[in-house]
Amino acid sequence: MQDARTEQDLLIETFDGRARRRDNRRAFFTAALGAAAVGSAFAYADPALAQTSVTDSDVLNFALNLEYLEAQFYLYAVNGSGLSSDLTASGSGTAGGTVIGGAPVTFTDDPLVGAYAREIAADELAHVKFLRTALGTAAVAMPNINISGDANGPFTAAARAAGVVDKTTGIFNPYASPTDFLLGAFIFEDVGVTAYKGAAPLLSNKTFLEAAAGILAVEAYHAAIVRTTLYSKGVQGLIDATELIAAARDSLDGAPAEDKVRGIGPVDDQGIKPSGSDDTLTANLSPLNSNGLAFSRTPGQVLNIVYLNAGTATMGGFFPNGVNGNIKSTT
Repeated sequence: MQDARTEQDLLIETFDGRARRRDNRRAFFTAALGAAAVGSAFAYADPALAQTSVTDSDVLNFALNLEYLEAQFYLYAVNGSGLSSDLTASGSGTAGGTVIGGAPVTFTDDPLVGAYAREIAADELAHVKFLRTALGTAAVAMPNINISGDANGPFTAAARAAGVVDKTTGIFNPYASPTDFLLGAFIFEDVGVTAYKGAAPLLSNKTFLEAAAGILAVEAYHAAIVRTTLYSKGVQGLIDATELIAAARDSLDGAPAEDKVRGIGPVDDQGIKPSGSDDTLTANLSPLNSNGLAFSRTPGQVLNIVYLNAGTATMGGFFPNGVNGNIKSTT
């Protein structure tokens, strides 16, 4: 087995190979950020969640916070270490936040999941580098992040709310096995897709919108990998767990759960439970609305989920001291 440093080098090499093919687009994006009217203000798409006027750079920094979280989770799962310090400090040189928890996953029993994890880790590393380069000195430092898999960690709190903790220990540790890792990834990935789609109307510059759409597509690929792999295992318990996690996320981001059951409030999350039977069986690998479109979440709704708080909050869960930047409150 390679040591952690070698694994990190491999991930960086993977990113650098992809980055060379994207240098021209990145340069264009960076130039646009400097030349466009980034200071022009606009409000949240949902007036009820409007907390302040924000700029395109505010939206990109909000996305960067989420990318910090995902990158740290996947990098730790792959090699036991996270982002290097030069990727967590702000453009002005302020020290970045700390990471609580995180551990390498032993993928020996499921090398395919290990391969998927390494690819996703490289992609998330690329997203952090891309957004930090595009934002330049406007990039926010990484906030304090908690990705602990212990009894008091946010993964256990999220799993406890969903009712999927280990019945013996009362803990959900996403680093315990490849299958647990997949469920941990499931907690994140669908949220990322809905976050980028929901942020699209907030971007006023088409260059930024195109870049966000590119990241959204990659996050959707990641979500599809996770959902498909869980589904292909053919374990009813895993399918049921995804439904419970989806319901828990759904209960955090909008109308009360009882309203959603009665069809009064919006339902914007789904597990992988199939419908039909025998030759009519239909998988649910793509969570979509009745028009075949991916779901959207406002920044406030996304923060409700990552803070693990359905009410008004500015910190908690995976971000114990909140995210950095101007978009930091659930309302």
